[in-house]
Amino acid sequence: MRIIKDISDMHTFSSKAKARGKTISFVPTMGVLHEGHLSLVEAARKKSEIVVVSIFVNPIQFRPNEDFKNYPRDLKADKKLLQNYHIDVLFLPDASKMYPEGFKTSVGVEEFSKKMCGKSRPEHFKGVATVVAKLFNIVKPDHAFFGEKDYQQLLIIKRMVKDLSFDLKIHGLPTVREFDGLAMSSRNKYLNEKQRKSALILYKALQLAKQEINNGGEDPQKILLRMRSLIGTEPTVRLDYVVIADPETLEDAKKLKGKLLIALAAQLGSARLIDNLIVKI
Repeated sequence: MRIIKDISDMHTFSSKAKARGKTISFVPTMGVLHEGHLSLVEAARKKSEIVVVSIFVNPIQFRPNEDFKNYPRDLKADKKLLQNYHIDVLFLPDASKMYPEGFKTSVGVEEFSKKMCGKSRPEHFKGVATVVAKLFNIVKPDHAFFGEKDYQQLLIIKRMVKDLSFDLKIHGLPTVREFDGLAMSSRNKYLNEKQRKSALILYKALQLAKQEINNGGEDPQKILLRMRSLIGTEPTVRLDYVVIADPETLEDAKKLKGKLLIALAAQLGSARLIDNLIVKI
């Protein structure tokens, strides 16, 4: 596993690999790797001869009152994990080089970025799209892998790639969960034992909605009300939003038909947790 920190060195590595006819799979992360990240790495290895993983806690996707400074970091453990997966490059760019003095450019996918998480985190997805666009230009991947837990982010990146004619394919992989259903997330490290137990109400609410839909429920608002009521039984969980939406547009579903996205976000202590399910009728 080669470690590259310099942007120009990463450019050179990718250009030489492509000149040799190699394809590159890319897994961008913010570190504190878990089984969800590693499932992406495994899929990337099956797809290409070269696998690049990046670890970069992106400052421009955090608001001033959010957890950028305290975001969990454990580079030593991440390196150790990745050594078992035989990746070719671990890319560790420096924020001062990614965003040098005078940096003015941003990328936004406006329609998708204003819904769901975008309502309470304005500018967040602009920061995500900007850093991902930069990483794509630096790494030059043929394939890039993202988890479906961050469904809104995945949809935004797919739209950006299509609209800006990036020459790569985006792959979304299913959410990886703990034994009890909690979606794996780096932010789960914020949770103490009691909060960890309370967080399970989010997955239970998603399962409730899925069951209601599969049992013939027809009114999205009634199902959302039941979800909110269930989550309300855990007073330490502060619900941000819960939606049943079209998975292609993120517009609220007026009727329960076809393919549906059930998604939610909540604050639990210092952890902001998101989760979702896709249901097909």
